[in-house]
Amino acid sequence: MKKIIIGVVALLAVITLSQSIVITREDEYSVVKQFGKIKNTRTEAGISFKVPFIQSTQKIPSNILLYDLSTSDVITKDKKTMITDSYVTWQISDPVTFAQTLNASVTNAESRIDIAVYNAMKTIIGSMSQNDLITSRDGELSTKVFSNIGSTMNQYGIRLLTVETKHLDLPDSNKEAVYERMISERENIATTYTAEGNSEANQIKNTTNNEINVMLSNANLKADKLIAEGEAEYMKILEEAYSNKERSDFYSYVRSLDAAKQALSGSNKTLILSKDSPIAQIFYQD
Repeated sequence: MKKIIIGVVALLAVITLSQSIVITREDEYSVVKQFGKIKNTRTEAGISFKVPFIQSTQKIPSNILLYDLSTSDVITKDKKTMITDSYVTWQISDPVTFAQTLNASVTNAESRIDIAVYNAMKTIIGSMSQNDLITSRDGELSTKVFSNIGSTMNQYGIRLLTVETKHLDLPDSNKEAVYERMISERENIATTYTAEGNSEANQIKNTTNNEINVMLSNANLKADKLIAEGEAEYMKILEEAYSNKERSDFYSYVRSLDAAKQALSGSNKTLILSKDSPIAQIFYQD
């Protein structure tokens, strides 16, 4: 009987001790409640104690959590339907507020996040045209949605870290029509750019040709002027040469020698001249 009592007491002691110890891990908070009210919160990893059987412990994750939102339809400013698929990274920043408002339930938190993100997504996309929305898939849309949500999740003890759009696309029913319209618009833009480029190219060519013609005209004019000046100088030299008898005779003499030299080209070195030839006069002068 004594052994039984000791065993029962030991068992009760073990149960009481197990009900008194609170073990908090690195990735969680421990919220201690008493009769449904929060008495204290353990935010540091380690072992702590609580009143057994009276107080209870509720665990809340403290690490960064990922919530993948359901795919949803939204309407753009120009009344076009778009399909969005997003995800959120979030963290519990205030475990007490989280436990009081959402009963420390991650499922309840994800439901609140889903509503907040969808409303923000609907507001932002509703203010944008379909073309603007398609071209803003490089992070601009996520930034606007995150800014629109702002600090609304603080009331639940939640801090949103990122709101990212995984997929933003058209419904299958009107994809082809939209793509064809976009291709047509791009082709029209390309045609306009090509026409503008050709017009500018022709203008540049015409301007260049005019400049070349002006330059050639000026060059020809200058060349004609130089030739005229050269000819004038040549005539002046001839005039000076013939105005003096001695110079005229010497000039005739040199010219006659040059003519004789030209006549003696080739293998035949014999020069036959009549006595009255201007060249012969050089050799027959008294």
